[in-house]
Amino acid sequence: MIQIPEKNKVSHFLVFYLIHCTQFGVAVLGFQPYIVEKAGNDAWISIIIAGLYVHLLIWMIYKILEGANGNIVTVHQELFGKKLGNMLNLLFCLYFLVLGISALAVFIDLIRVWMFPDVNIWAFAFFFLALVYYIVMSGFRIVTGIAFFGVILPSYIFIIFLFPLQFSSLMNLFPMFSHSFIELLKGAKEVGLSMLGFEALLVFYPFLKNPSLSKKWAHMGAAFTTSTYLLIMLVSMVFFSQAQLQENIWPTLTMWKIVEFPFLERFEYVGIANWNLIILPIVCIAVWCSIRILKDAFHFKQKYMLIIILFLTYIFSNMLQTRVRLDVFKSSLGDVSFYLVYVYIPFLYIMSLVIRKIKEKRA
Repeated sequence: MIQIPEKNKVSHFLVFYLIHCTQFGVAVLGFQPYIVEKAGNDAWISIIIAGLYVHLLIWMIYKILEGANGNIVTVHQELFGKKLGNMLNLLFCLYFLVLGISALAVFIDLIRVWMFPDVNIWAFAFFFLALVYYIVMSGFRIVTGIAFFGVILPSYIFIIFLFPLQFSSLMNLFPMFSHSFIELLKGAKEVGLSMLGFEALLVFYPFLKNPSLSKKWAHMGAAFTTSTYLLIMLVSMVFFSQAQLQENIWPTLTMWKIVEFPFLERFEYVGIANWNLIILPIVCIAVWCSIRILKDAFHFKQKYMLIIILFLTYIFSNMLQTRVRLDVFKSSLGDVSFYLVYVYIPFLYIMSLVIRKIKEKRA
């Protein structure tokens, strides 16, 4: 059982920001080609399917945790015993570590390609992670505050998606419903990998003041994410042709290039700079989840584990700064994430139901 002091907990409505900010990362800037490749002009349907499945998984996570008196650590120990349970806990610790490395590595690559080709990536990563260290060491309430500002402050960017509509063609959406259900599911798998992050709920659940009241806010956060991906996809599809979308690595940034103001010619520079506010809470939450699992499962000191986790993040995020390495890393992470989140969570839900029923009968 994990006991969290009341002063360290956060209000239930803040789950909205914690869920949404983790799902809304660098993938938003270039997720479109992967879905269009699988589902064509029905890619928007794949986004809806993926969003509905995320809602189902969030419902399962709450059901799993409601009777656990803790988080994923206590669930694993209850269902599989201490040894096997802690092995699974270590796997989730590594997963969140790799998730943070991926977010930072892709963002550094984005800055290097679009803004500053000669940027010192080691120096940038060092100062970025120094800020992460300060935030995570300040506690989960501060991490939540950063997530809140990471959603609110960059929200003006949504207005920018209205600019491409003046050059759009609705005919690009047709013919609709021309792809098989299997193709739509393949597209949903691709967008589902872009929506990862909500599984952090498995770790920070004990830090919620009223977990039962947070359910609707968690679903609202996931619904807002799905709506955002859907909006960006529809705007991209009416602005680009299907062939153009498949050849464009960063469609969202390409659309921003047409935005001009009397005082600003290259808006994509502003957008990428603001993406710091979006990536920062993602890395903070991923690092926090990783060290929290180590603390709850193995009773390690968080301060020392944080230094080790940040050191690994620093080394690997810089080592991945070649196109081949980054692509292989992202592909491998996608495969692991799919099974660990979209397959393992339903399995864990079924196991929790079966084992708890057996224990009730024995009692």
